[in-house]
Amino acid sequence: MGEEDLLKLCATLRPVMATAVYVYCSFPDFLVPAGLSALCTIKELEGLTAIVEHTVAERFGLSYTYEARLITLSVHSSLEAVGFIAVISSKLAQAKIPCNVIAGYYHDHVLVPVDRADEAMVRLQEIAASASAARMP
Repeated sequence: MGEEDLLKLCATLRPVMATAVYVYCSFPDFLVPAGLSALCTIKELEGLTAIVEHTVAERFGLSYTYEARLITLSVHSSLEAVGFIAVISSKLAQAKIPCNVIAGYYHDHVLVPVDRADEAMVRLQEIAASASAARMP
């Protein structure tokens, strides 16, 4: 069972950035090319969105948008936690860093623009430092 306490989540979020660059691809026919490995897919009315590694999109000759780095918040967050993503997105918004969030079973994942990824990591570490300080007696 994941953590629900907002202060604990923030204090222990431990962001980890993947080395790969990811992009968003759209498949209006809802068909992903055979052999395409995606980080995740999302079914929308307009088609299937697939988030794939940039190198994979290039290899398959796919159109794509939004080159991003994936940051995993390594704390095991509950799917029922309230306010955690609001804290994350607010902190990044204050720095004018766009973010796109994916909730996994164990962790939350944030995709940020490649050229802002290092700054996003700093901002996320600031959240953890601030929450850790608040937890000290």
